[in-house]
Amino acid sequence: MDRLVVPSAPQFEHHETGFGIGHASPRLSWTFTTPGVRIPNSWTQSAYELQIIRGSQYHEQTHHVPGEQAVLVPWPWEPLRSREIARVRVRCYGKEVAALNESATKWSEWSTVEAGLLHQDDWQAAFITSSQRVPDPTTSVSPIRFRKRFQLTPKSSPILRARLYITALGVYHAYLNGKRVGNHCMAPGWTAYDHRLNYQAFDVTDLIQDNEENALTVEVGPGWYASRLGFNGGKRCCYGSPDLAILAQLEVSAEDSEASWVLPSNDTWECLPSAIQSSEIYDGEVYDMRLENQTWSTANYDTQQSTPVATRVLPWPQAKLISPNAPPVRVVQELPPASILVSPSGKVILDFGQNLVGKLRIRSTVLPQDQQLTLTHAEVLEDGELCTRPLRTAKCRDIVLGSGEGLSNWTPAFTFHGFRYVQVDGWPGVQPSIDDFVALVMHTDMPRRGWFACSNSHINSLHSNIVWGMRGNFVSVPTDCPQRDERLGWTGDLQVFANSAAYLYNTTGMLFEWLQDLSAEHLEDHRRGIPPLVVPDVLQKAGGSLAQAVWGDAVVVVPDVLHLYSADTNIVRGQYDSMRVWLDFGIPRSPDGLWDPDRWQLGDWLDPTAPPDNPRDSRTDSVLVADAYLAHITATLAKMCEAIGETADATRYAADAQRLKSAFADKYISPQGNIMSNTQTAISLAICFSLYRDIDQKRTAAASLSRLIRRSNFALSTGFVGTKFITQALTITGQPPLAYRMLLSKKCPSWLYPLTQGATTIWERWDSIRPDGSVNTGEMTSFNHYALGSIANWLHTSVGGIAPLEPGWKALQWAETRFNGPYGVVKCRWEVNDGEFHMVVHIPPNTRALVILPVEQHIEVGDEDETGTWVGSGVHEFRLPSLTNKAFLLPHLIGRYRR
Repeated sequence: MDRLVVPSAPQFEHHETGFGIGHASPRLSWTFTTPGVRIPNSWTQSAYELQIIRGSQYHEQTHHVPGEQAVLVPWPWEPLRSREIARVRVRCYGKEVAALNESATKWSEWSTVEAGLLHQDDWQAAFITSSQRVPDPTTSVSPIRFRKRFQLTPKSSPILRARLYITALGVYHAYLNGKRVGNHCMAPGWTAYDHRLNYQAFDVTDLIQDNEENALTVEVGPGWYASRLGFNGGKRCCYGSPDLAILAQLEVSAEDSEASWVLPSNDTWECLPSAIQSSEIYDGEVYDMRLENQTWSTANYDTQQSTPVATRVLPWPQAKLISPNAPPVRVVQELPPASILVSPSGKVILDFGQNLVGKLRIRSTVLPQDQQLTLTHAEVLEDGELCTRPLRTAKCRDIVLGSGEGLSNWTPAFTFHGFRYVQVDGWPGVQPSIDDFVALVMHTDMPRRGWFACSNSHINSLHSNIVWGMRGNFVSVPTDCPQRDERLGWTGDLQVFANSAAYLYNTTGMLFEWLQDLSAEHLEDHRRGIPPLVVPDVLQKAGGSLAQAVWGDAVVVVPDVLHLYSADTNIVRGQYDSMRVWLDFGIPRSPDGLWDPDRWQLGDWLDPTAPPDNPRDSRTDSVLVADAYLAHITATLAKMCEAIGETADATRYAADAQRLKSAFADKYISPQGNIMSNTQTAISLAICFSLYRDIDQKRTAAASLSRLIRRSNFALSTGFVGTKFITQALTITGQPPLAYRMLLSKKCPSWLYPLTQGATTIWERWDSIRPDGSVNTGEMTSFNHYALGSIANWLHTSVGGIAPLEPGWKALQWAETRFNGPYGVVKCRWEVNDGEFHMVVHIPPNTRALVILPVEQHIEVGDEDETGTWVGSGVHEFRLPSLTNKAFLLPHLIGRYRR
């Protein structure tokens, strides 16, 4: 029977391939498939065996380990050395519950792992920059080019492999003999450059020319390192020096020698000016075709066009060089224009039909000498014209200066934009056609792993908008918006969206890297334990930090979410000091242990009633929000301490959480259960964080929440904080029909209202476009913000949510979800036909799930009902006869799916 179960090839850590990995002893994970056959019932792994090939020899072919663990199992061999290559495979033993004997699966396919440069002394290269440039940090820093010609020695040795290890102070493109190395965008990515700097490893074996002269060249733009960052005009060169630099090391190994031939970056390299005159994150790129030297990246460089200058060596930075687990930013999709518009003023505007993040590629044209072609990007139109006001000071404009020659497949190198529309000025000849352009969609290339669909097309469109919004805001770091003069890694935005993000995509590698930047900056001496509002921090680098609930609480919430979705206790351990320091030292407290009420708080940011010029003016008391979160994160940290065996701290924080909950109730909740700040957000937080003392208070809360929602005609009254919790609170209190009524509303403010205005992503404000079609006048008016898309977590975890079948409501007839988790794919689909409920669930081998079937709506107000049926692996069907009640709870799987 076990031959029907096949383990996948092992994965290493959270790395996308295992190539150039930065771990000497990477942990191993595998899932199980059952190709062409049914999933065996209740199959559980009882043991596994690992094999490894190092060089040409097998090593410990029968490394046998009993147990069910198949996720992040320890590396059982000697650690890898820098550059070492190994191949690993696994087979497993298991049995069905009814089986009498265990048997082995087939061996998996081989996986290859290759270590990167694991120690700083592996680097012979130096950071180099131009010896002649003295950039002005107050003005745009121009890109720069580096090159080195070389021949392999000895020439007669056949090449076994060639590797390029490279990073930059800035963002780079590397070329070997005129051919692009890799497909990364905006590499090495944005990290806290004072602490951590990513490097990349590339296999360039096929690009080396044996017995011929070669050229290794690199072009570097300012990127996040030297572009202006931050709003209100921002600041350039936030990390000090305006010098753009590279660190590059090419290593070539021959078949007849174990020693590598090494080409390091040093002061023997040359520098050249770039034809890219400027390139910034916010303002876009200026490319001058007249200055281009087409031979610069080849060995046959034409020195008559531009004379090289020398390089100089920079001191080694304090930052630690890291080979990241996070996948790189890549172009992941191409979209042609949906149409070409002509505005009332006669401007030519491309409409791609989708708000996206990336850049434009011009397929082909001939741009006359000195003619300027300008591409201006924006998310929306107003009165038929390109609306750039929400971009604030960001120009979002790419410019090409013509030379009279052909421009083929041109795209800006070192910037990206958030846009649906592109205004084209200066196109040569007649009006351009759709075939002249394509949009290149960019984001961190995380694998998709979660899907949702239902019978309601509007909800499906909402979910699609949430996915697109996430994609556009996961560009190296999780940002708040991808278009205006901001694009920063706001901690609060991610905190409320982390569950939804972790379901939709495998964010573990990316967000664990981001968390390490957070803790590195959080634990700096000058912060006194206060996390930055944005990571990497470019707002308060001069010192001084603002203790802020919800935003700072990402220190605790995000590790908890990643642990939930990955089962990786190393994430908890890695963030342990950061979490404790925030709770023990960073939060200013009053004598009752809650927040100091005199501290300014962002609160329920962008409440729908907040005026355009005051986004923090919320109906919900901001200190109440802070105190509710404090009780919640304290209980959350207690749970994580328990997970990693820190029992003393687990006991301490659990006791603290109970005291804080009691203090919260004393401060904000009357004996009858009425809460100060009687709002949708306040009640939802108190319900979801279990802050009411007893069932009678919860009944009062449920009734109050119901009244508020009905009086608002089912409109939302929540901002960034409350939006995540309101439908969850209604479900917990046995009122899911109200949640669905809110979800299906199309009046502003609501989740579906933006769809009536043509939204294809989630907006920052509920009324970023007002009902009259005008664009909101507030400074905070982004059309691609994921925070209000946190409703996705309820859609996912409720597996289609609830079916409001009362008269006059448009009912859901079916819903389905699919999640590719650490142990394999779990699926659930339900449908209702003629009142009969039918559900099919797929549970992967080596796991089990708690299935909670629909029940008539008689649930006591309180914590979510945990009554259900445990099932093992396999395909399971459930049927219920005619449902007498028109509103019922739908099944739940998520949160119970586990090994």
